[in-house]
Amino acid sequence: MSTVDRAGLAEFLRRRRESLQPADVGLGVGQRRRTQGLRREEVAALAGMSVDYYTRLEQQRGPQPSDQMVTAIARALHLSLAERDHLFRLAGHNAPDHLSRDDHISPGMLRIIDRLTDTPAMVVNSAGETLVQTPLAAALVGDDSVFTGLSRSIAYRWFTDADTRARFLPEDHALHARAHTARLREAVTRLGPHSRAAEVADALLAESTEFAELWHRHDVGVTLTDTDKRIVHGSLGVIEVQCQMLFDPSTAQALLVYTAVPGSSDYEKLAMLAAFAD
Repeated sequence: MSTVDRAGLAEFLRRRRESLQPADVGLGVGQRRRTQGLRREEVAALAGMSVDYYTRLEQQRGPQPSDQMVTAIARALHLSLAERDHLFRLAGHNAPDHLSRDDHISPGMLRIIDRLTDTPAMVVNSAGETLVQTPLAAALVGDDSVFTGLSRSIAYRWFTDADTRARFLPEDHALHARAHTARLREAVTRLGPHSRAAEVADALLAESTEFAELWHRHDVGVTLTDTDKRIVHGSLGVIEVQCQMLFDPSTAQALLVYTAVPGSSDYEKLAMLAAFAD
C-alpha cells in the first residue's frame, strides 16, 4: 500500500462527479439544480457511505479509503475499467488483478440496471457473486450484500448453506446444483486457476462431497435460464419466474432479469414485491 495522492484523488473525484447527470446513474432530475453534475450526497448514497466521508475525500482530508470503499466509489461514478484502476492508484492501492477481481461493472451494464427500477434484476460475476441488485431483486431472492468472503458466491452457498436451498422447491435442487457447478467449471476454464471462480471451486472441492461428484462429471452448458425458476418467498409463497440473462464477455459478468407472464398470479406477486423492498 502506497501513499494517497490526496490532491489528485480529490480532483479526479470532483471532475468525474461533475461530468455525470442524475439520469446517467438512474436518479430522477427533480427540481432545478444549481450543482453541476451530481451532488456529493448523491454520490455518497450510491456508494453506500456517509456524505461527510465522501466530502472529506474531495477536500483532501480524512483517512485513506479502503479498497472496498474505492470499489464502491468507482461503481457509483460509473467509471470505466481504466478509470477504476486509476482511482485505486490515486487512493494508494495497487489496481486489482482483472482475473482474480472481476467485480468491476462496466458503465454500460450499470446504465441498464439503473433503469430497471420496477424489475428484479442483478449483476453477478463469474464466481456467482452478486455485484449489484435492484431493490426488487433483494426482496425476491434476499439481500446478497450481507455476505462476505466465500459466502458471497451463490455457488458456494448452494452447497454449504441450507437457507439458500430453502428459497427453492426441493424437486428443483438437483438442477440448481448442476447449473451452479457447470457455470463455475466454465468460468475456471475461461479465467484460469488464479481466478476468483477457481478459489470458490477449490474450497467447495474440499468441503462438499456433492459438489465434488458433480465437478468430476465435467458437465457444461447446464443453465437456469432456459426453464422457469420457482422461488419460495417467505410472505408471497412460490413465485414462478423466467430468468433472462445478458452476458458481457468483456467482464465475464451476467445481468439476470426476472419476469413473469403478464396477467398471471406470479406477475401479480412480482408487483407486490415493492412492499418488501427497502
